[in-house]
Amino acid sequence: MKSKKYTIVTYGCQMNEHDSEKISWILENMGYIWTDDKEDSDFIIYNTCLVRENAELKVYGQLGALKDLKRKNPDLILAVCGCMMQREEIRNIILRKYRHVDIIFGTGNIHKLPQLINRYHQSNETVVDVVEDNREIVENIDANRKYSFKAYVNVMYGCNNFCTYCIVPYTRGRERSREPENIIEEVRSLAERGYKEITLLGQNVNSYGKTLSYDYTFANLLEDINKIDGIKRIRFMTSHPKDLSDELIEAMASLDKVCEHLHLPIQSGSSRILKVMNRKYTKEDYLRLVEKIRNRIPDIALTTDIIVGFPGETEEDFNETLELVKKVEYDSAFTFLYSIREGTIAARMENQIPDDIKQERFQRLLDTLYPIFYKKNLKYQDKVVEVLVEEVSKNNEKVLTGRTRHGKLVHFEGDKKLIGQLVDVKIDNVKTFTLEGHII
Repeated sequence: MKSKKYTIVTYGCQMNEHDSEKISWILENMGYIWTDDKEDSDFIIYNTCLVRENAELKVYGQLGALKDLKRKNPDLILAVCGCMMQREEIRNIILRKYRHVDIIFGTGNIHKLPQLINRYHQSNETVVDVVEDNREIVENIDANRKYSFKAYVNVMYGCNNFCTYCIVPYTRGRERSREPENIIEEVRSLAERGYKEITLLGQNVNSYGKTLSYDYTFANLLEDINKIDGIKRIRFMTSHPKDLSDELIEAMASLDKVCEHLHLPIQSGSSRILKVMNRKYTKEDYLRLVEKIRNRIPDIALTTDIIVGFPGETEEDFNETLELVKKVEYDSAFTFLYSIREGTIAARMENQIPDDIKQERFQRLLDTLYPIFYKKNLKYQDKVVEVLVEEVSKNNEKVLTGRTRHGKLVHFEGDKKLIGQLVDVKIDNVKTFTLEGHII
C-alpha cells in the first residue's frame, strides 16, 4: 500500500515552529511521510500566525491558490491550524470563502489531530475543533525535530501581560507552566539522543513557575537543566523586562551552559508609549536593568524587539527610541511596523500613524541600528569563537553556517560532516549581520 504524504507550512514564531514539529511527529506515527511537494501531498496543513498582518494575508493567498489542486485531487486533505484559528471571525472567513478547507483546529488541541482526521473521513464535511480556554497542558507528545543536535523545549504556554498591541493572550490563552520534572525529563531524553543545545520557549519565560503549586522559578529550572550531562548550551526566549529577576541574572552569570545572549524586547524607548502599550516598565527601568545585566555579565549579547508607529507615537517619542538604541547598543534587533490586530486594545485607539510616516521612521531606525550591529561585531575580528555547526550555506555548498554562544551567525568553509559539532573558528571578516572565518 502506497504511503500517504504530508506537507506543513509554518508561519510565525519559534512556538509555532515547535508546534509543527509535534504535528509532524503525530502524522508520521499515523503512517504519513514528509514531502515538500504540495502537488504530491495527500495532506497539507498550514500552521498560522496572527501576530503580523502579512503572515495572515499569505495564508489567505496560499489557501486560494490550493483550490485548483483540491479540484484535481479530491482526496487531498487540507487543514489550517494555529493562532489565526483561535479567532472566530477568521474561522468564519475560512468556512465561507475557502470551502475546500477540510479541517480547522487551534493551538490547544494539536494532540487531537488523529481524531479530527478520522472525523473528516467519516463525515466528509469540514471539521472545526478549537479550544477557546487553553488551560490543559498535554504531555507525551514528541516532535520531529528539524535538527538532530539542537531543539526547542516548551516550558510554559500562554501569556498574562495583555500588551495593548498583542493578540497572543487571546490566541494562546493565559499562562500555564509545565511541571519541572516533565521539562527536565524531556531535556534529559534529548541529551541521551545526542542533542547539544536546547532553547527553552515561553511567551514570557521569566514568569515561569507562577502557576505551579510550589515555589520553583525559571532560575531554578536553569540550574537543574544545567546539571544534565550532554547538553552543552542552554538558550531561552522570550524575556519580559518587568519580570527579569536578580536571581535569573545571577543564574545566567554563574551557570556554564547558559549562553551569553539575552533577548530583551523594549518595543519603544518612550515611557509614555510604553505605558499606553501596557508594558509595565519605563524607559528608565529598562536602562537600569540593562546596566545591572551588563555589570554582572559584561560580555552579554543583547537583542530586542522594536515597534515603529504605535498609535499616538510622536516624533519626540520616536526620537526617544533612537536615543535608547544608541545608549544600549544592541547586537541585533527585530524591527516591526505597527499593524492593527483586530481584537487588541490598540486596534481601537485613535491617532493611528499614517503609513508614510511609519515607513520613514522605520528607515531611520534601521539607519541607526545597522552601524551599531557592525560596531558590536567588530570586536570579534581576529578572535576565535566556538560555533555549533548548523547547516550548509544556501548560497555556497562549500560553506557551513553556525552560531556562537552569543547568537552570532558565522560562515566558514568546511566538510558537511561537521554539522552538529562544536568547532573553533577564527574570524577573518566582519559584516553587519554575520561573521566570516576559518576553522582552526
